[in-house]
Amino acid sequence: MFPVKQPWLCKALGCYDCCIRCLGAVPYTSLLATLLCYTGVALFCGGGHEALTHTHTFIELYFARDVQDFIVMADFIKYFQYVIYGLASFFFLYGLLLLAEGFYTTSAVKQTFGEFRSTKFGRCLSLTFIILTCVLAVIWLVVFGFTAIPVLFFINMKSSCHKVNILSETTMFNQQARVCMDARMYGFLPWNALPGIVCGNTLANICKTPEFYVTYDLYICAFAGAGITLLALLIYVVATTYNYAVLRFLGRKGIRF
Repeated sequence: MFPVKQPWLCKALGCYDCCIRCLGAVPYTSLLATLLCYTGVALFCGGGHEALTHTHTFIELYFARDVQDFIVMADFIKYFQYVIYGLASFFFLYGLLLLAEGFYTTSAVKQTFGEFRSTKFGRCLSLTFIILTCVLAVIWLVVFGFTAIPVLFFINMKSSCHKVNILSETTMFNQQARVCMDARMYGFLPWNALPGIVCGNTLANICKTPEFYVTYDLYICAFAGAGITLLALLIYVVATTYNYAVLRFLGRKGIRF
């Protein structure tokens, strides 16, 4: 095949109009949303799965002395990792469906293929996608908010470690021992968990471990993935709503396409 970037060659071969029609029939907004959705879900699922695994080790080593104090969090991590597998599969299929719906409802396709007809079932299907995507966007907004909690925990922990290092170099009265990080405040452990809190030089030493930086970076990836996925869903809502409005308008005008 000849590249589309050479219109004079396509025109010389008599396929210039065909190239233009093919390019005009692509729902670019839905295609962009699909790419963003796949990227975001990949970051969220991959980063989230590994971050949860490292969190299990991190909290158990430094914040929980008794295994029973961490059993609820351990069960949550185990079951949520299975949920991540389901999310990856679901959004892969849902992204393909929305992309196909974008090809179906885009005005460029209707203008190109002329007698393409929109049925009541097609409009109902488009409306169903709009409602379902709005619901998913709201749910994903909640997920985005919850994903920020561990990121905030590690940001505060890193800041506390930096403060400990400064105090240990500038003071003589062990004031760094007053700087603490409590995992119970962020919901990682129940309030009766022991010790649940780390202070002073012990906290600073934890921040120097590879587990800290790896878990921190993985949660940032999951947080960014959740944000990208939310953006993709919002773009989907805008695109599908616009296409549905076009279908309704042309249907009321009595135009058959």
